[in-house]
Amino acid sequence: MPSELNRPSLAQRAGECLRERTFSCTVGYDGAPFAGFAKQPGQATVQGELEGALALLLRRPVDVVCAGRTDAGVHARGQVVSFDADTDELRGRTLHSLRRSLNALTAEGVVVRAVDERPRGFSARFDAQWREYKYYLACGDVPPVFTGHTSWYVGPNLDIAAMERGAAHLIGEHDFKSFCMAASAVGKPTCRNVSEISIASEEILGEPHRVITVRGNAFLHSMVRTIVGTLVMVGRGMREPDWVAEVLAARDRQAAGENAPAAGLVFWSVHYGKEAAPLPA
Repeated sequence: MPSELNRPSLAQRAGECLRERTFSCTVGYDGAPFAGFAKQPGQATVQGELEGALALLLRRPVDVVCAGRTDAGVHARGQVVSFDADTDELRGRTLHSLRRSLNALTAEGVVVRAVDERPRGFSARFDAQWREYKYYLACGDVPPVFTGHTSWYVGPNLDIAAMERGAAHLIGEHDFKSFCMAASAVGKPTCRNVSEISIASEEILGEPHRVITVRGNAFLHSMVRTIVGTLVMVGRGMREPDWVAEVLAARDRQAAGENAPAAGLVFWSVHYGKEAAPLPA
């Protein structure tokens, strides 16, 4: 399969598309009940839910392509998936009614927020220009009452300024091999471009949180969770901020911090360029 760094053009994909039209769904989900996004035999997955619902509506097997796979327990607010269909299969259905039907057929915890028609051959994966994740750290004096399943409780004593200095070493294009699951990096390119890592304060249902936003062109397996786990070690005073640069240079997963728990991570949004924008309804 081609990588994001060597992706086929939209025109090439349009020429290879076997169906008349291409659509996207913007999807949110609670990751807790699912064994991740990608299909797995005998497991509940987000891809399985979406493809099952589309198969019922179009009366044939349907494959969807996602903007970025998420692991078990990871949530999404703005995941995007794409699929192809013929006009006859959708006769009598508007984009609004298609969204309504998909929401009726998918499991609780999965919400199709929007359905859009895209240029033929559009790929949620290959046409993405950047992706954004948010990680939620609960930082009150006691664990949160309401966000325990969507945050990592780290307590109130993080040195945020130190974390920001550590994060600065990761901005730009680098080899992030130290920040991904080792088995997933074998024989694959591990260079990525991270354009933002920022840390903001946010009160959620009366509880204090720190929200780490990470934006980049693409991400490796567990990359954001490893970045967060590494920065939290810096924030707790276990390592100096410049240690992050040493981790990056090591190109060895063993050099980095622990994976932050899946529950605090949310796939927030995906950005596409003008040529891949939704078509007028």
